[in-house]
Amino acid sequence: MFNQVWLSQLKKHRAIAVIRAPKMVLGEQMALAVASGGMRLIEITWNGDRAPELISQLRAQLPDCLIGTGTLFNVQQLQEAIACGAQFLFSPHTDPAMIQAAVAKNIPIIPGALTPTEIITAWHYGASCVKVFPVQSLGGTNYIKSLQAPLGHIPLIPTGGVTLKNAKDFLQVGAVAVGLSGELFPPESVLQENWTSITQQAKTLIRRLQ
Repeated sequence: MFNQVWLSQLKKHRAIAVIRAPKMVLGEQMALAVASGGMRLIEITWNGDRAPELISQLRAQLPDCLIGTGTLFNVQQLQEAIACGAQFLFSPHTDPAMIQAAVAKNIPIIPGALTPTEIITAWHYGASCVKVFPVQSLGGTNYIKSLQAPLGHIPLIPTGGVTLKNAKDFLQVGAVAVGLSGELFPPESVLQENWTSITQQAKTLIRRLQ
């Protein structure tokens, strides 16, 4: 699977659940909860508990989902993520060496960028799409909209400020998909292990994106 297949999945599902789990067992339940709610794109952050093991386990448990990882900071982490089965790769920054390493393995990589220069640089080096992070700091949907005239050919995934209420707004102004973390996984729901509530959050998001 590489760019065209990845982009088709993004355009089909439109939202990525970002899981940053303090304990692996919680990460597993968080993933199962949003998958039960209909989400098919799940990112396990690399700095979560036993992330490589969790990614490998979820690949087996959720064959209908794409399981990727994020918060990758260097080529070594990226290579380890690929080795454990991550199907897509996010980083909070733009590192040409990381992009080139992912491209060489035919794994979609989505580096983080904020300014037009950073976004174009990431695309130039071969990014599958670009994560605009943290999008809320530069105006949220208005910022994504303002980028469309010069950069409309670059698929953008805003994160950092996307909510259940504004997720569709980002898509309507040109984002190819959105990433959500805390909005899908309220800390109190995770603490209480209220997985039914999290499944409902996922269902609500999907309904609003239709």
